[in-house]
Order: sequence, then structure tokens, then C-alpha cells
Amino acid sequence: MKIPRTLIIATLFGAAAPASPLLGARLTPVAGGFSDITTVTAPRGDGRVFVVEQRGIVRVIPAGQTTPLATPYLDLRDRVKSGGEQGLLGLAFHPRFAINGKLYVNYTNALGSTVIAEFRAPTASANRVSRATFRRLMRIAQPYSNHNGGNVAFGPDGFLYIGMGDGGSGGDPQNRAQSMRSRLGKMLRIDVNGTQGTLPYRIPATNPYRTRTGVPKEIYSIGLRNPWRFSFDRARGDLWIGDVGQNAVEEINFNASGLGRGVNYGWRRFEGRTRYSSTPLGPGRLIWPVATYSHSVGCSVTGGFVYRGPSIPGLDGRYLYSDFCASKIWSLRAGPTPGDRRDITASLGVTIPKYGVRTFGEGGDGTLYIANATQVWRFRG
Repeated sequence: MKIPRTLIIATLFGAAAPASPLLGARLTPVAGGFSDITTVTAPRGDGRVFVVEQRGIVRVIPAGQTTPLATPYLDLRDRVKSGGEQGLLGLAFHPRFAINGKLYVNYTNALGSTVIAEFRAPTASANRVSRATFRRLMRIAQPYSNHNGGNVAFGPDGFLYIGMGDGGSGGDPQNRAQSMRSRLGKMLRIDVNGTQGTLPYRIPATNPYRTRTGVPKEIYSIGLRNPWRFSFDRARGDLWIGDVGQNAVEEINFNASGLGRGVNYGWRRFEGRTRYSSTPLGPGRLIWPVATYSHSVGCSVTGGFVYRGPSIPGLDGRYLYSDFCASKIWSLRAGPTPGDRRDITASLGVTIPKYGVRTFGEGGDGTLYIANATQVWRFRG
């Protein structure tokens, strides 16, 4: 995701759009007034909406409300280096959050390193988390300020997945995405429900490279450039990744549930399906993207979710995504064999200005959200 240093637009869609006869869908404003949104999410079964701001704040919109609470849910501004592609970039709630109150964040610290940390809410219904509950799980040095990835999400296996960009600059000059010595340019997977030796987490027994000497045991798959947003289909468990391209091609990657272990997404040998360099491929079965588009269409893919919400049958089972620079929302038929890309922007009856869509989000009941820098909207029937 190429995040601008200054706010380019103030609004995304304006008033709610009329319902579409084709999809039965429209977009309705939820809340505004935020600062550089990076993530919208919620624990399963929770009616609140949690909005992450790049500067280091998590804010809460109470169930059924249109104004976020004045007091931040979590305030990490003094720990977070924010600006450009750095900041507080991801938030994931533990699958058993209702019982243990645990949540996980991904941010860049004062040195520009990626930090994965755990916090614990006093109760699942609490609207404020103490910073004193901080527990650092991982710190990964970043050679440049861009391509930090930033997303974290729990898979259907209960493990925490961490999307890491290739470390930045342009063209992955040190070939980190294919190097098995680096955690950059990878999808990482850890078990947060325990410790292992000196690690503050466990390595899942099915991680593909856990027994290889000199290889980070957290690596789940390789060959990613900058997986700004990825998600799991809450019904099927399939993994969808929006991987931001270099100069020519944006791509969506797909793995059916449980089949993403040890695969290679191809960067920097390939950009999308196009040869980018002569770099030898590292280990793992090469996975081609299920959708690509050129920079005549957009510039930075914003990965989304498979719609499994409660109110739009016409969208059920379709993966929705967008682009930071394009006035489009697209969809693909979900697994096991994703279909052709479909432009649904006109069907939604909305006009999306360029430099708008930063993230999609999923509510506790599967409601789908979309956000620009300052506003959050929800898809509804």
C-alpha cells in the first residue's frame, strides 16, 4: 500500500448510494473524523467496530453508533513511528478474545523495525486497554521505510499470520523475498498460545521450514512484495492476499484452506505473471495470482474480504477488493476456483475518487466495511 504523506481527499462516497437491483447492495456511512485509517476490524460476535489510525491509536465505535468514543481503546503514539508507509498498521483479536481478552498489533517502532505485540483487555466488553499489558512477540529490522506489509490475522487453524513486505526500496535489491535467511517478503505463522524455548510464542508443528538450519522457523510461504491486506474467508477458511506490485502489475493471490503452506508467490522473479528479473526461485510450489491488472487501471491493490455478511445475498461468496489509485471496486467468485474479475462499482451506484480506498474490514457478524483516510462505510442490503 502506497500511503500518502498528506491527506489527498476528505470524503469517499458521500451519502448512501441507492440499492443495486443486481446485487441488492449499497454503502452507508458509519463514522468519520478519523486520522489516516489503516485497519477496520472487530472480534467475532462483537457489535463494536475498531478503527486503527496510522499515528498509533485504536478507536472504538460502539454498536449501533456513528461517533467513536473520545478515549482511545489503545494509544501507542509514543511507541509508533508514523508517516509514509510506517505506523500502526494492523490489529487482530484472538479467536478466544471473549474469554482471554487478547489482541495483537503490528507497528513500526522508533527505529523503523516491525513489532508484533500482544495486549490484554481487562474484560472483553472493556473500551480501554492498558499499555501495561504489553508483551512483545517479535521484532523484525526493516532496511528501508517502505514495504512493511502490516497486516495480522488469525487463520482457521487458530494461528496468527503476519504479512511481511520485502523490506522496501524498489525491486527488492537484496532479494529478500526469495531468500530463506530473511523473514521479509514472507507470510509468517506463529502459535501465540504458549512459548517455546526462548521464543515468546510457539512454532506450529506444520510450519514447512521449522527443521531447516539457518531458516526462520516462522516462515509459512515466500515470494511476496508487499501484502498490504490479506484475509481468510470466514466460511471456507481460504486465504486471499492483495500483493502490491512494482511498476506494472497488481495481483490477488489465493490459496484454498490449508494449502498455502510452503508455497512461493514468485516475487521478484515475477511481477504478477510477468517475468521481472532472472532471480532464481527459492523453495516451494510456484503459485500464480488468480487476478492481475496493469497500472493503466490502478497503482496499489487494496485487498479485501469474501463477503459472508448477514444482509446481501447477491454478494455472498464473492471476494471484494479495490485499488488505492482507482475508482473501482471489483469482485471475484470465491473458491475453490475463483472466477473472472467483475467490476461492481456501477452496481453499487457509487463514485469512488482516486487515492481513496485504504482498507476493507469485517465486523463481528461478517458485515463488510470499507474506509478511506478519514471515513468508514459499511456494505448493506
